[in-house]
Amino acid sequence: MSGELWFYHLERSALEDVLPELLEKTLARGWRALVRSPDARRLEALDQWLWSWRDDSFTPHGQAGAGQEARQPILLAGDEANPNGAQCLFLLDGAEPENPDGFERMIVMFDGHDEASVQDARALWKKAAADGRTVSYWRQSPEGRWEKKA
Repeated sequence: MSGELWFYHLERSALEDVLPELLEKTLARGWRALVRSPDARRLEALDQWLWSWRDDSFTPHGQAGAGQEARQPILLAGDEANPNGAQCLFLLDGAEPENPDGFERMIVMFDGHDEASVQDARALWKKAAADGRTVSYWRQSPEGRWEKKA
């Protein structure tokens, strides 16, 4: 069964600080990424942020609906249509996987300061584990490094 879920517990860093680096790692692996959020404003803000988040980096991406989605290494979208053939799905703002077998990996990013987000992530973890999926939990160390905790 493909479709492993990795849970990233955001406590020390904001999503905007963590997501670009994870996207770069995804591209370095030779994979494409689909970033999904039900919040259109979040997607618009990420679109702007990914162009300028670091002076020495270019993060190639596009938004669903803007055309040429199939050519985008990183696609920002509100659904999982996956026109760019992404191997990795990033789930933001409480989005849950609709087609977990359609991706090699799904990364659930949740705000550790929002109790509802934490509870939603726990429920998704339990469901995925019960379905026999490979799940892992990542948390930042005090130094800011990501460590696999489960």
